[in-house]
Amino acid sequence: MSAIRQTGEIFEILSKGQFICSNSTDMRICKLFEIIDEDDNYEWLYDYFLTINFILEKGDEFYFFSRKGESRAELERKLETAFKWIDIVDFLKAFDNSFSSGYSFTPSEITVRISVDAVLKNKADGVRSVLRLDEKAPYPELVQKIIESLCKDGFAEPENEILKSYKVLASFKYLEELINNINIPEEVQNEIPE
Repeated sequence: MSAIRQTGEIFEILSKGQFICSNSTDMRICKLFEIIDEDDNYEWLYDYFLTINFILEKGDEFYFFSRKGESRAELERKLETAFKWIDIVDFLKAFDNSFSSGYSFTPSEITVRISVDAVLKNKADGVRSVLRLDEKAPYPELVQKIIESLCKDGFAEPENEILKSYKVLASFKYLEELINNINIPEEVQNEIPE
């Protein structure tokens, strides 16, 4: 098989820790997803990137890079990031249990819901420390910070500039899978304070 013309573009996106999702609002990203997904392209790209120590991983409707042999500092950074996302996903699922790939939302919907839902308000207060926000930061600022994190890390994109709505991307399944794969043995569950 000959080289895939978009290999450099694929590398540019994935090497920055981003995802290539099938349901992106960016048609360029959707096209790259189709290119990776077609015929034997995934296998060729997997082998190609492996030679430069990047592992092309395939999720459910998304692609991303992982690396083998990471340093202890890199693993600790990843764990810290995972803890942050566990709290954020918990908050978003408390907002709406159907918050997942394809879900559309606006910051104002979340902010209004915080003001009338005590459980969501409590979870929002917990997310403040994870995002390193002042405990007196207003909820709209907190919600904006969450959305910025979602967009920056490739889990959501702006959907409509006028309505200020956002769309959750297929890569959000990565976070859901990460959380669902956490296994706490039954004998340890009783020792964890709630």
